[in-house]
Amino acid sequence: MTEGTVLVLNSGSSSIKFQLIHPESGEAVAHGLIERIGEPEGRIIFHHTTGTEERVGEIRDHRAGLRTVLDMLETLGRPLQEAGIAAVGHRVVHGGTVFHEPALVDDDVVKAVAELSILAPLHNPANAIGMEVAREELPDIPHVAVFDTAFFHALPAAAATYALERNIAREHDIRKYGFHGTSHEYVSQRAAAFTGRDQAELNQIVLHLGNGASASAIEGGRPIDTSMGLTPLEGLVMGTRTGDIDAGVVMHLNRVAGMKVDAIDDLLNRRSGLRGLSGVNDFRALLNLIDEGDEDAKIAYDVYVHRLRKYIGAYVFELGGADQIIFTAGVGENNVDVRRDALAGLERLGIVVDLERNAAPGKGERRISADESEVEVLVIPTNEELAIARAAAEFA
Repeated sequence: MTEGTVLVLNSGSSSIKFQLIHPESGEAVAHGLIERIGEPEGRIIFHHTTGTEERVGEIRDHRAGLRTVLDMLETLGRPLQEAGIAAVGHRVVHGGTVFHEPALVDDDVVKAVAELSILAPLHNPANAIGMEVAREELPDIPHVAVFDTAFFHALPAAAATYALERNIAREHDIRKYGFHGTSHEYVSQRAAAFTGRDQAELNQIVLHLGNGASASAIEGGRPIDTSMGLTPLEGLVMGTRTGDIDAGVVMHLNRVAGMKVDAIDDLLNRRSGLRGLSGVNDFRALLNLIDEGDEDAKIAYDVYVHRLRKYIGAYVFELGGADQIIFTAGVGENNVDVRRDALAGLERLGIVVDLERNAAPGKGERRISADESEVEVLVIPTNEELAIARAAAEFA
């Protein structure tokens, strides 16, 4: 593994997240966010070893945004060419059936990622632009694409296949791809290491609960099912996405409400989930509303937990029993209530949460199950950026 640093870029439709990481130690030298690209007042937040800087001003496009990132990184005290950047790791949301592992970026890879935009129109175009711009600005080091879908590429056919007319499905590459794969892989490996157990002998359920949310069933280190599907819309209730919904709702809204496809897409992806049910998609705000007696917020919470329990139960059954249940990401790592309620009353399945351990403050890897629990319940912070950095470092 390289002794230098890796610049990790997550290029979104109107934002760029970045981290400069030592892949071996996991130390983040700098990290930040550029948002509202293309709007009159863009915003930059830059955290580095000596403090935090924030700027507001127009960021014309992704090229200007990335140039700003590189300029700000030079505030570390030396020119970038002397900063030891050995590789750039790019998060790419959708690899389709083309990419099953990290790929060294060249013109063909950028072209393929752009063509896969048909499967991820909100994400892949920006991912491709990010790679193009970064290669122009940093042309003499390897650039590596790391795909959210790669971990789930070998799902069993029974789990990956939709019961759709087969020729249509084959022609248009319609199948379950799964997302958040970098997080699910990293967290499941860390859970095994934290408990000193061989992952090859474990049945694990990983619950990645953030604004986007997904669950996975992992048998011996290999995923056998996951909640997200062709797109990140399927599965758990999320901050602004419906998760599982009767596909007939789409036709109903088209026929009865006169809504066009793009409007329905916007409704299901951006105006539903917790936000659609309660008016807020931040869990802290949701819990505040519940404390104030807001009935819509309480229903939103109950729907969220109900769906989560449904997936946990399904995956326990698919795995033939679980050895570990792992909570991660913003809600999973920080929300005591969700962890408690998602696993309440499951003692017959060997799952017993220790309420004091669950409620105890903490940010690191920890066990929250009771000593007598047959299933280990863990909180394992995710670190997708570190996983991407380590994948990219292999090419340096």
